[in-house]
Amino acid sequence: MKHRRGFNPLERNSAHRKALHRNMVTSLFRHERIKTTKAKALEIRRSAEKLITRAKVDSVHNRRIVSSRLFDEGMVAKLFTDIAIRMKERPGGYTRILKLGERYGDAAEVVILELVDYKLDTEQSSDKKAKKEKKSQDKGGKGDSGKKEKAAGKSKAKEKAAAG
Repeated sequence: MKHRRGFNPLERNSAHRKALHRNMVTSLFRHERIKTTKAKALEIRRSAEKLITRAKVDSVHNRRIVSSRLFDEGMVAKLFTDIAIRMKERPGGYTRILKLGERYGDAAEVVILELVDYKLDTEQSSDKKAKKEKKSQDKGGKGDSGKKEKAAGKSKAKEKAAAG
């Protein structure tokens, strides 16, 4: 039973555990989506949600508390100006955990920890691919064949220089 167990120490000493929390929460705010084990995700979720709740009220005191718990000052600014504003109306539950399955080497359960309003860039990436294809067609559709022709021209020039 898990009575009177306040947190999961993750089999690390306190300094290592604090550094792990700071590093992973900073990465979560930077990328808005991280892949980790289930045990770590459950612990990081607690820290991240407390920081987002703190960031919803922008004051000097809250900024100092949040900056003491994150590595990067740029992420503190992003948290207060971007993430907290997006979560302003939510009463809690700012993160979600998506299960991926077990890791091959040690059978640890792997999950994705992401912010709730995270959206995949599938539409934008398909638009970018379409634009690249259109540009390559506009250039005459050379693609790799243009590079091969240039390389062949250079090798012929080298042969002439060696012969002459």
